[in-house]
Amino acid sequence: MHLERQKPMVIVAPNGARRMKTDHPALPITPAELAQTAVECAEAGAAMIHMHARTAEGLHSLEIEDNRRTYDAVKDAVGDSLVVQMTTEAVGIYQPAQQMRLIRTLAPEAASFGLRELFPCRDAVAEAADFFHWVADRGILAQYILYSAEDLLFYRELLDLRALPRTAHHLLFVLGRYSQGQQSDPKDLDPFLEHVDKLDVNWAVCAFGIRELECLSRAVELGGDARIGFENNLLCANGEQALNNAAQVEALRQNILAQGRTPATAAEVRNLMFNPLNQFKQQQALLN
Repeated sequence: MHLERQKPMVIVAPNGARRMKTDHPALPITPAELAQTAVECAEAGAAMIHMHARTAEGLHSLEIEDNRRTYDAVKDAVGDSLVVQMTTEAVGIYQPAQQMRLIRTLAPEAASFGLRELFPCRDAVAEAADFFHWVADRGILAQYILYSAEDLLFYRELLDLRALPRTAHHLLFVLGRYSQGQQSDPKDLDPFLEHVDKLDVNWAVCAFGIRELECLSRAVELGGDARIGFENNLLCANGEQALNNAAQVEALRQNILAQGRTPATAAEVRNLMFNPLNQFKQQQALLN
């Protein structure tokens, strides 16, 4: 069941796994920089932050202590004003056991998962299923990252197998791939839309390049949420380099307001996604 709401959620992804200060001087790397960015983006209208911890050298990390320092710094800075989401992205470095260990150890309030990473083969289904049901039992909001319509059908298969829990969760559709010069197009959403109405689940979009804002605005118009930030794009709609992540969030907020909508607050997102009654309603609808 899609939990109806009038307010779209704005998610900010301020750094990602790959970009460095050489890509943009305002890209946040350290826990302190991410904490400051989180505060600025909450003030600009974001309700959730999707962040990547880095090593002391600035490299992507799923190490426990790197993530603990980053998560705690951001939570201390924003309190309840943002839902703080931890990534499990492998980036070709980490294996499912390490990805799952991170979440089991730190138990963040929200986490994102590439389904193909956690379900790499049939032999991995049982272990991953046990993990995702543990995530649901702990009340952690799971976001499943999908790169294609085929991934969306794979998600449906996992639901049918009960490998994924039928409780409130969230989908992220990635319009394009992480590749040099990637430019997303609003039409990239169409293959997902052919299937998503049948699933009736809350979803968001992220996109790359100069048409990012156009892609996100279309997603919002169609009832989705939107993820913006330096992980996917460093440019404004006019092609100029964005000032910082908060400026990108503000531009998206203005587009949402222009549609006659108001972005959801973190409190509204928590009530929608974490509320046991709403989870029960979604579970019952997915069983039908």
